[in-house]
Amino acid sequence: MSTRVRYDRMRDKQAVSRTRNGHEKRKERANRDARIVRLIKAGKFPYTPAVQSWISVRLGIPFSRVTEEQVKALLS
Repeated sequence: MSTRVRYDRMRDKQAVSRTRNGHEKRKERANRDARIVRLIKAGKFPYTPAVQSWISVRLGIPFSRVTEEQVKALLS
């Protein structure tokens, strides 16, 4: 009986934790997106590896095939 109670408690705590962490991660992602966009606008092509990674994820293609025009279109 105590094992089941312990597992039920763990399940409930994990659900609350996932919800809380999900909200925090959403805010962190928004902050990161804003920071990367500022870096793109301030810098020039080719960008730093972190920015290159962000761009390639957004466009869905490897950065080696990304053109400067695609990056400008992504920002607008």
